[in-house]
Amino acid sequence: MSVLIASTALKRNLTSSAKSLRMLDARTIAPTVSHNSAAGLKVLAVLYKGGEAAKQEPRLLSTVENQLGIREWLESQGHEYIVTDDKEGPDSVFQTQLKDTDILITTPFHPGYLTRELIEKSPNLKLCVTAGVGSDHVDLDAAVERDIQVLEVTGSNVTSVAEQVLMSILLLVRNFVPAHEMAERGEWQVSDIARNAFDLEGKVVGTLGAGRIGRLVLERLRPFNPKEILYYDYNALPEDIAKKLGARRVEDIKDFVSQCDVITINAPLHEGTRGLVNADLLKHFRKGAWIVNTARGAICNAEDVAAALRSGQLNGYAGDVWNVQPAPKDHPWRYMRNNLGGGNGMTPHYSGTTLDAQARYAAGTKQILENYFKGKAQEPANIIVGLGKYETQSYGQR
Repeated sequence: MSVLIASTALKRNLTSSAKSLRMLDARTIAPTVSHNSAAGLKVLAVLYKGGEAAKQEPRLLSTVENQLGIREWLESQGHEYIVTDDKEGPDSVFQTQLKDTDILITTPFHPGYLTRELIEKSPNLKLCVTAGVGSDHVDLDAAVERDIQVLEVTGSNVTSVAEQVLMSILLLVRNFVPAHEMAERGEWQVSDIARNAFDLEGKVVGTLGAGRIGRLVLERLRPFNPKEILYYDYNALPEDIAKKLGARRVEDIKDFVSQCDVITINAPLHEGTRGLVNADLLKHFRKGAWIVNTARGAICNAEDVAAALRSGQLNGYAGDVWNVQPAPKDHPWRYMRNNLGGGNGMTPHYSGTTLDAQARYAAGTKQILENYFKGKAQEPANIIVGLGKYETQSYGQR
């Protein structure tokens, strides 16, 4: 357990003006507060423990050691700042400190799961900030009902994730992991690798979800000359963008998966996508297809994916997102293999937390907080939940 707390609890000085709400330029913004009336707020951040790496590399900003680089700034304004990685169970620092927290900062990489029950026990909570992209670890419906705003740093790591997707596709299609493991073992039997290695050129590649990351993935795929690029999304791409990407929309998901050699999942997790890739849908995949999932682990049923890989229905599955994070040591995705001993490209969740991405979302988190403290309008694209309503369609059709 790691927890970093200001040495002296700062006196809280919330005034009624800190709770007032307003609209500016037809955009939902943070509560209207002045610098003085916002003084003394309690800010709780749930980050991951960096250990020696964080001590050696100060650019690892989203660790408990480096605290998003905002401790000095927050405390200079009279705010209390608590940083922890201890997030599981009622006695965790996260849950015990949350009860009188005003602002919660979390990341998708070590998520503090903010459930309806926890929200009900946190009467002071007004703002949740995701340092990164993806706020499905927050009960968004409960936040709407409680007028708790939920913001994230939209776009901060989309390039990072898109690059990881492309890398993972190539790792699977080219059968790289078994080849590397063979080299590590000191063996040399090329035929054992080449019998399940293919070119990406000439394959049908599809994205399940065509938002910011999905589009970047499709842009980066074009130079590989795939046979066709498909996408499945409840929102059609603008005609000019679809034409530029050379992407064809397939509106029925079973029809979509049946046409693809490679499927990359780039959709948010919500009630419409949770458990979407399950045994029933996997029956409609092309036999021997590859899946790359850097979106959210819970979009796929873990046991069904592992079974499909063993049976040969899937040739490979790669990603860095798990239905529970950190993933338990006995999670089936740690050990699953296809019938040739390969097909597993899983890693810990790091695609969106490169050093470059951390610099962007740490700066974005600070800007969201500064806007909140000063009563300035937030960037509309960053607002997931505004004042009592959703401000995005990213988490399902509403």
